[in-house]
Amino acid sequence: MTDWATLDAVRETALGCTACPLAETRTQVVFGVGDPHADLMFVGEGPGAEEDRQGIPFVGRAGQLLTRLIDGIGLTRDDVYIANVVKCRPPGNRDPLPVEIETCRPYLEAQVGFVAPIVVVTLGNFATKLLLDTKTGITKLRGQELPFGDALLVPTLHPAAVLRGGGVTLAQTRADFVVVKRALARGRRP
Repeated sequence: MTDWATLDAVRETALGCTACPLAETRTQVVFGVGDPHADLMFVGEGPGAEEDRQGIPFVGRAGQLLTRLIDGIGLTRDDVYIANVVKCRPPGNRDPLPVEIETCRPYLEAQVGFVAPIVVVTLGNFATKLLLDTKTGITKLRGQELPFGDALLVPTLHPAAVLRGGGVTLAQTRADFVVVKRALARGRRP
């Protein structure tokens, strides 16, 4: 399952995946979108209702906020790569279960490997805890530059949490995106 030669091969395998119960309730697999050679990669939790309908990550209200935040650091969605921890929508937008996260983990690890970003931004607790292999929560880690293989990882709040949290959380997240922009500028490939 993990000997893929290309990102497209990973995608094709994921699109047909029935390895966990989420396959029974999804409309479609939401694999990832954007530049497959991006310097900047975002990893969220999992698809919501709109993402499940369209097959594209972060296209609902939280996605619109993410797009504005990306625009705010001088990039567009086409300049970055966006993926999620789980590729199928958990019913009722519930949190993904450990078995679902572990089942999708090889897909996400392959995505990170093939994209090979300079900076990875984790959006919320699930992506942060998985990629950093930590139990420490997002509120303690957000806005820091942390080593992640050959890249840097910057945890920030999930855009859905920012929408719920209002002005303070939006200000925190904008500050985190300044950290992201600086990390990118220092590490940008020629």
